[in-house]
Amino acid sequence: MQEQVSDQLLGSLVDGRYLVRSRLANGGMSTVYLATDERLDRDVALKVLHPHLANDQNFLDRLQREARAAASLSHPHVVGVLDQGQDGHIAYIVMEYIKGHTLRDVLNEKAALPPRLAFALIDPVIEGLAAAHAAGLIHRDVKPENVLIADDGRIKVGDFGLARAVTATTSTGALIGTVAYLAPELVLGKAADARSDIYSTGIMLYEMLTGGQPYAGDVPIQVAYQHVNAAVAPPSLAVPALPRTWTNSSSGAPPRILKSVLWTVRRSCLNCGTSAQP
Repeated sequence: MQEQVSDQLLGSLVDGRYLVRSRLANGGMSTVYLATDERLDRDVALKVLHPHLANDQNFLDRLQREARAAASLSHPHVVGVLDQGQDGHIAYIVMEYIKGHTLRDVLNEKAALPPRLAFALIDPVIEGLAAAHAAGLIHRDVKPENVLIADDGRIKVGDFGLARAVTATTSTGALIGTVAYLAPELVLGKAADARSDIYSTGIMLYEMLTGGQPYAGDVPIQVAYQHVNAAVAPPSLAVPALPRTWTNSSSGAPPRILKSVLWTVRRSCLNCGTSAQP
């Protein structure tokens, strides 16, 4: 049913401004379209919320606040939030359009990445998250699908605002976010902070280096349990060719990234009082 409703938007003008041209992606919270901003004559990514969110006024109020906060952040490694609004039954958020692909596409094609490439890709992600954290913004759903790689090589973290609004309106204890990258404190229903994003980034880096995620299970709750109760094994156990430690950048691993990411992919991040910003 959602597919049929979404298809009706193709070719339509949303809110008298955004001409919907094609569908880019469909997820659990929204469908993303390529649209033209008729007022400013530019391409944008139009994210149209699914009905279970669009019909929730409390969520829409939260989204408006979070979108406003996200729109205040301007950084070369963060996808910009440009607008947010409603047009009848359609609730939407407008973001900078990045022509390219996602980190998930790269991992699907190549699986494990050479360390130098993995760290080159993760470095801009951490820079973008650090800027967001400095501005008081937490992402809460860092994953390969939300890392966009433009055709010209630019790397940006996307979906600030929407993921934050969804988690903020969900009852305590619910598993929100992609469970493979979910920080332990979120599993336990605790508040997210900068360390939550860095933990998720570390899990993502593990997958980039090894071609697989550190935890597996038949159902999501099994994976969530391991985030809280199991240690992440060194990547070298999954890929013996990887060095057990990086003491310099001879393998393409900037020490500051290792300090801020690999160190935080441990259960101790739950009780650590040190800032997770790089």
